[in-house]
Amino acid sequence: MGYVAVTGGQEAIDASIELLRDYRSRGDVPVDLTALRDRMGLLIDRIMSEAGLYAPDYAALALKQCEGSPEEAVFLLRAYRSTLQRNYTSCTVDGSQMHLRRRISSAFKDIPGGQQLGATYDYVHRLLDFSLEQENEEEVQSWKEQFRAETEETQALSDQAPRVLDLLRQEGLLEQVEEDTSEPCDITMEKLPLPAPRSAILQTLTRADTGFVSGLAYSDIRGFGMSHPTIGELRYGWLDIEVDSPVEEGERIYVGAVDITEVEGLMGSRPGSSGIGVGYGCVMGRNDTKAIAMAVLDHALTLKDTGPTSDMEFVLLHGDCLEMNGFISHLKLPHYVTFQSKLDGLRNQKRSMGHDEEK
Repeated sequence: MGYVAVTGGQEAIDASIELLRDYRSRGDVPVDLTALRDRMGLLIDRIMSEAGLYAPDYAALALKQCEGSPEEAVFLLRAYRSTLQRNYTSCTVDGSQMHLRRRISSAFKDIPGGQQLGATYDYVHRLLDFSLEQENEEEVQSWKEQFRAETEETQALSDQAPRVLDLLRQEGLLEQVEEDTSEPCDITMEKLPLPAPRSAILQTLTRADTGFVSGLAYSDIRGFGMSHPTIGELRYGWLDIEVDSPVEEGERIYVGAVDITEVEGLMGSRPGSSGIGVGYGCVMGRNDTKAIAMAVLDHALTLKDTGPTSDMEFVLLHGDCLEMNGFISHLKLPHYVTFQSKLDGLRNQKRSMGHDEEK
């Protein structure tokens, strides 16, 4: 779970916790958990992805508890997750079975099933909308009813569609990759092995801090690596989750659905290869940027000696927001002895230099 910095007497700690509650309760308008869950969806999705727990209600509760700090919310959600009993293991899901709400490709103009822009900020003007200050809830609900009625009538695209990259696979234009049938590594139950199998790499990246993953991918694209991606397909929607029936052998039971963003990125051909490289990204909720960045790093980690983003230890061990923020936070612990030792060494060095100059 990472480092936790705690220092001080019990009385001082109790007072600090009370002061924290005062900070959290500032203002006269209480924070409604339902509003957090439903209208801060992108933040909720990020928290769930980095925590590795799909629980919108609990993610909203964690955000309220920690004043909106994503790092603290992830910490709370992971801590809660560690107390839960595992009753079942879900069956493998296939992204091609996703119930689509967004699907685009920057590699092809015309794709089977058509492009579907979905909900995205890619096409909006980045201007503050001051009308939201006087937003009326009755007007919002009235607009929603009208919008849903119109979209049901004009829905043209199918709910599901084939993968775009399957067209290239059929032509043999993609790098050939051997199918991995080994048991997936579960990084929540065992220490991350190095070198890590791909199952562990993908788990680590999808739980890593969004900013860290995006920054590393950006550095790789700018020239500190060799990935130059084109989005073969980006899709967002939900996948049905099933478990094996404990009663009827061979039967499955539907237990719910999880929102997913999935990306297959075309990374160009590596030296000596006859096919185009592919990077894969998959995260909980709506998070195009992280899924794309994850695909870039997934590909970069298959390359050798091309830059920092190909260093598996560097990429996988520094992106976890709990470990990252926890280690930085631990610097608040007392370091009196070690720092005084540094000062003593520096003083002795200066005295020795002064003594030499006198000679």
